Amino acid sequence: MATTTSLTLRALFGRAASKASLDRPAHVVAGLTPAAKAFAATVSARTATGITLFIVPTDKDVDQMTSDARFFYAALEGASSADVERAVLPLPSLQVDPYRGMTPHFRVSAARARALHGAATGTARLVVASAPALLPRVSRPERLLSASLEIRSGTEIDPQDLAELLVDAGFTREDPVEEHGSFAIRGGIVDIFPAGDAEPVRLEFVGDMVESLRRFDPSTQRSTGATDQLLVVPVRELFDDEVSSENDPRPHVFEFLGTSHGLQVLVSEEEQVREQAQKVREQLESSYTDAAGRGHVVALRPTQAYVAWDDLEPRIGAAPRLEELGVDESARHIRCQPTIEFRGRVTDWIADVRQARERGDAILFVAESAGRAERTIEILHEYDIIAVPVERAEDAYASPVLVAVGSLTRGFRLPDAALQIYAETDVFEEEHQKQEKRRNLAKTFLSDLRDLKVGDLVVHIDHGIGEFVGLKQLGVRGSAEGA
Repeated sequence: MATTTSLTLRALFGRAASKASLDRPAHVVAGLTPAAKAFAATVSARTATGITLFIVPTDKDVDQMTSDARFFYAALEGASSADVERAVLPLPSLQVDPYRGMTPHFRVSAARARALHGAATGTARLVVASAPALLPRVSRPERLLSASLEIRSGTEIDPQDLAELLVDAGFTREDPVEEHGSFAIRGGIVDIFPAGDAEPVRLEFVGDMVESLRRFDPSTQRSTGATDQLLVVPVRELFDDEVSSENDPRPHVFEFLGTSHGLQVLVSEEEQVREQAQKVREQLESSYTDAAGRGHVVALRPTQAYVAWDDLEPRIGAAPRLEELGVDESARHIRCQPTIEFRGRVTDWIADVRQARERGDAILFVAESAGRAERTIEILHEYDIIAVPVERAEDAYASPVLVAVGSLTRGFRLPDAALQIYAETDVFEEEHQKQEKRRNLAKTFLSDLRDLKVGDLVVHIDHGIGEFVGLKQLGVRGSAEGA
């Protein structure tokens, strides 16, 4: 989603960070709501040298923090959507138990590989990781980069060599190319669908030289326009040719991220992070013991494939922490209040806006679409409240209400910064839920097994309703097939 960028919004958030003391280091910062934590992490990442690893308890937290951090990063940096998606990256957990013969969902594997690639190349500024995401050992940075390639017009590479690199990176050969992570070769034409792109790319070769690159619609296979470059990023984080042993294990995430660039670590809710990591690590040990007892171990033992909590704890324990409730006497307490959830009660919201103006707060409403932004401005005008798009405002404190476009999960207030933020979900939650329900109904039938996520409900033709937990490799007539 495109986020509104303007000098006014940048100045507003910069001043708020300074007034609320979010731009000054502290070992423990307490009192922040989840969205305010994303704001604080983004402010910290902008001033850090190298990469900032923001550790949160669960994968659900990863989704929320990544979305909010991207909004604030775009506003503070004035960055485009493409630049923001390269700079702020999620690192989810694998979400499966390998000792039960399960493999991670394609999109999870691709997201993890993309985050690690961004860290290895230095393009990532903020990586948001769940506690369980830190446990798997990963390939070394140089091995990951060896399966990556930037392609432009004029790049020289044999199409067959390109095919070998794509297979090494985890892509599958399919014709036509319709799904993420697939590619096809037809003479001097190579189609590639990168995991992080909305559309695949068609490369046209003259001999071993790339002559042109064009995006195309995977459903019609028709060109949608030219593109300047294509970045091939692996869709997996482990490579079979890398040897890992207890004496020479693969690196863990901290070691990977800190290899060539500086690393700053931030932790949200440190106690919950510890509990989640230890819980998953213990589950893996138990599952491996059960599998070994049955004589059916299909993955490396936990001591080789995963890092122990004792190896992570020193770095996590020493890292600055962001907490909602701080009991540490040395904590810096930030006055921060969650925005009231109005759930469609517009008159109550209008009254709250007027109170905020009486306090002298700068008011920002974040809409999820340009259409919603325009409608919100109209609604406020109906109640005699002036509202303007933030990109047209010259002074954040001179306009009663500023309206921006972006994705923010929840609003919050920073009294010391005189800033009140409303998210669309705070005000119009009932309408938002109805829209989500309609979208979910439209997605009842999924086009590909790779669209399934862990926890999705599925209907089996023989066994009825069940919960999807992963894909398992089954031998069929001497070959392995997903089931």
